[in-house]
Amino acid sequence: MRAAICEELGSVVVRDTAPPTAGPGQVLITVEAAGVNYVDALFVQGRYQIKPPVPFIPGGEVAGTLPSGERVLAMCGLGGFAGRVAVPAASAVPIPDELDFARAATFTQSYCTALFSLRDRANLRAGETVLVLGAGGGVGLAAVQVAKALGARVLAAASTPEKQEAAREAGADAAVGSGEDLKAAARAWSDGGVDLVYDPVGGALAEPALRSLRELGRYVVIGFASGDIPCLPLNQVLLRNRAVVGVDWGAWSLRNPVDQRAQLEELLAMVAKGDLSPVPPRTAPLASVAEVLDDLLNRRVVGKVALLP
Repeated sequence: MRAAICEELGSVVVRDTAPPTAGPGQVLITVEAAGVNYVDALFVQGRYQIKPPVPFIPGGEVAGTLPSGERVLAMCGLGGFAGRVAVPAASAVPIPDELDFARAATFTQSYCTALFSLRDRANLRAGETVLVLGAGGGVGLAAVQVAKALGARVLAAASTPEKQEAAREAGADAAVGSGEDLKAAARAWSDGGVDLVYDPVGGALAEPALRSLRELGRYVVIGFASGDIPCLPLNQVLLRNRAVVGVDWGAWSLRNPVDQRAQLEELLAMVAKGDLSPVPPRTAPLASVAEVLDDLLNRRVVGKVALLP
């Protein structure tokens, strides 16, 4: 089979390799699409907190078929950028008819992170206002849709007009350029301050986003796609009784597989009912994996990308 292999940190090569076999308790998935996430790029660069020994096949999110022909999606951690991958049988989840393989392969991480963060960690309530940073990326677009499904109003902050338009099409009520005065724009839009900030970006936007919160507002830390981990002024947390909420959905999902499965099935049911409509990702052949990872690291991607092995 063809696979993208990280033989030395910082690069990937696509070549033929022996296909995996399913061990006890596992199933073999023929991969029709593999979602590409920021964490995959960090694995290849050796910048993630988990550092697998080289060589390894990156790719943690796939959709494809079982030998029976059933369509499934799965989180596999590593090994997804290949023609086949073996996963625990419990990790293979049926795909609803409403999702094609590309959208199914780019669904789990972004949408589960959004639901876990907004509802379970930050207690988002219907009628509240949410400022989503990085709203034109895959994680941001999922947050826009999940927040809307939970009954919130959403202000999307994105770096380019193209990304702002993508956020509006995903359901955002309004959009603002990240180069604008974010605090002033968010306070004006929300009549004094937003209830919640969803931040997968970090960097220079963090402090003005924190200052845009109203009384009892919550600042949700998802990640640092900008590459810079911000230092927040804690007096701005103390003032107006604000809270900072950390989210590590990946670690939580590994520790709580039963709850994670229930959460994923709930989200897929929302897709089947029409409450969520994931944006179709850009697709690329497996041979383009190095270019796609570079685009992700440099924040040139609108929405998500799926590789087609």
